[in-house]
Amino acid sequence: MLRNTKEDYGWVAIVLHWVLALLIIGLFAMGIWMRSLGYYDTWYNRAPDLHKSLGLLTFLLLVLRYLWRMGNEMPQPSLKLSNWEKTSSRIAHTWLYLLTLIVILSGYLISTADDKSVSFFGVFSLPAAFSAIEKQEDIAGEIHEIVAWVMMGLVLLHTLASLKHHFVDKDVTLVRMLGLRKKN
Repeated sequence: MLRNTKEDYGWVAIVLHWVLALLIIGLFAMGIWMRSLGYYDTWYNRAPDLHKSLGLLTFLLLVLRYLWRMGNEMPQPSLKLSNWEKTSSRIAHTWLYLLTLIVILSGYLISTADDKSVSFFGVFSLPAAFSAIEKQEDIAGEIHEIVAWVMMGLVLLHTLASLKHHFVDKDVTLVRMLGLRKKN
């Protein structure tokens, strides 16, 4: 089943969720790793280009996921969820989208501060649309790093909540996002 139902997520939503999760966590780890590279390291110039391309891919998939989510019904929350859990889940998911978008946009502003375009795996380039802020690269860099760390904190909280639902509450929250069927 490709589309979501009232009971389960469809495969498109599941694949987009996990691919984005891997990209976001991988890009965060890559960002930390890149800061440790020395000037003469082979990856010193190559890693940022890969990081930018993966960031653009993340943006494209994030937009696709959002559009897919808007065009599909959402599975009903587990009957075991309390009202505060439902509310906090909606808030956390909204913030995950927003923080991801802020990290991507600030990365774009870092990369285009000198009016250079950003290459997408050498297939096409995204031109610099805005580079008028004084110290744009530094300001966007600070935002990029701080928001990335905040987002990773929220990703950790999201992960811990899903594990709590699975192992403590024994509900369908995690099982559904793994594509496994289980009734409430």
